Amino acid sequence: METRIAACSCGRLRLNCAGEPASVSLCHCRECQRRTGSSYGIAAFYEREKVSISGEFRDYVRQSDSGYKVTQHFCPHCGGTVFWEPERKPQMLAVAVGAFADPGFPAPAKQVYTEHRPAWLTLPDLI
Repeated sequence: METRIAACSCGRLRLNCAGEPASVSLCHCRECQRRTGSSYGIAAFYEREKVSISGEFRDYVRQSDSGYKVTQHFCPHCGGTVFWEPERKPQMLAVAVGAFADPGFPAPAKQVYTEHRPAWLTLPDLI
């Protein structure tokens, strides 16, 4: 079984994720835009038992657009948000796809909150 490693910018917070993600989703919600500083965020959802975490992290709890809480975990040294826990999916951890820095990572299969997607942003028909 393949293991992928996600890490923050300084490398002190690391996740070992076993196997393939259960799903990969591109999110245009305003909070993902703020979290990433981009027009969207991309999350790989893994079952909790398939992820091992090493390193120190801090938490930030926020409301999601769906009304559920999301606990974001970030590195206290570089500030990178590497993973988060969506209250509406308690069995899963969401990992920032960019934290894998892997151009071969599986593409998103869906996109959500497209009503917040900028009009100038075009994406492949796959999602």
